[in-house]
Amino acid sequence: MEIKKNPIPKQLQKALQERETAGTLRHLSEESYLIDFYSNDYIGLAKNAAVRTKAHSLLEEYPLQNGSTGSRLLSGNYPLIRKAEGYLAAFHGAEKGLLFNSGYDANLGIFSSIPQKGDVVLYDQYIHASIRDGLQLNKAQNFKFKHNSLADLEEKLKRFAPSATTLYIATEAVFSMDGDTPDLPAMVALAKQYNAYIIIDEAHSVGIFGNKGEGLCQALGIEKDIFLRLITFGKGIGAHGALVVAQTEVIDYLVNFARSFIYTTAAAPESIATLLASYMLLPELKERDLLHENIVFFREKAHTLAKEKGITFIDSSSAIQGLIIPDSQKVKQMAARLQARGMGIKPILSPTVPKGEERLRICLHSYNTKEEINLLFQTISEE
Repeated sequence: MEIKKNPIPKQLQKALQERETAGTLRHLSEESYLIDFYSNDYIGLAKNAAVRTKAHSLLEEYPLQNGSTGSRLLSGNYPLIRKAEGYLAAFHGAEKGLLFNSGYDANLGIFSSIPQKGDVVLYDQYIHASIRDGLQLNKAQNFKFKHNSLADLEEKLKRFAPSATTLYIATEAVFSMDGDTPDLPAMVALAKQYNAYIIIDEAHSVGIFGNKGEGLCQALGIEKDIFLRLITFGKGIGAHGALVVAQTEVIDYLVNFARSFIYTTAAAPESIATLLASYMLLPELKERDLLHENIVFFREKAHTLAKEKGITFIDSSSAIQGLIIPDSQKVKQMAARLQARGMGIKPILSPTVPKGEERLRICLHSYNTKEEINLLFQTISEE
């Protein structure tokens, strides 16, 4: 039976047509690939059978409950979710933690509620869209600084320190599209010099860096110097949701003023059990070492190919690697060639990245083989 279609508003139709003309119209894909170079499951926890078994045993410790039944401030503050917050806060060396339903929800809550009128937020120009959306909802002044540029950050700290009620610095431990990292110890020193508070999104560093996968801040020993850290579970942890860790008073503030926490149903017990199970298994995982071996192997191959072919790989020591192909059609063609050989790699186009910085975003995993990485470079190098 044919469904009658009503016309949609002209402005929406125009926006879709503009995207289609530019070759940047997005579609949800149902494709699957034999070789995974595109998921954020860096150490394989999303498909780890031991995680499912452990999660099931955690759920068995509590009365049957399929849903959370309400928001945390009403009926949704059940025992397992409280246990998880305490366990994860201790794991990350923090006084207290607060679970959010996603990293997007957490960043929206943090940046819409914490910065106040008279405050200034200085954020890296490549900061995640969820942080940008949160910034649009606050009453502070928000200014970007050049990507990973301590010089530009300091210039802006000098400019705004005399007038700002409070200064905040927002950055990421590992940037989601470039895979690079800021000089966090030097940033901490600057923050102390100008009495600024640092907020760090550790989405792509947790599970990867640190003796137990605690993240980059703890690997560097600077966690006590950070005002607030955001930990998300959809990458290295292989689960879903997010955790904010900070001093008790900061968490209490978010419980009272972060609307994306207050006005939403709490996560279901199955989701909480899965992330807690992943954390309990994380310290002993050998997969983290396998991932770092693959990162070293990839970087060696990338350095050689860049010299031979004059192509540009983004310098990254994380699981996220990038090959710059500054043309929407060319980067899509390269992605299609790789996909035809069974490799899951997606082109990243404008507006996700700036125009002229289109790229292949290559995610490495503990379970990628050297043969798979060699096939990737062989395909890229073909004329």
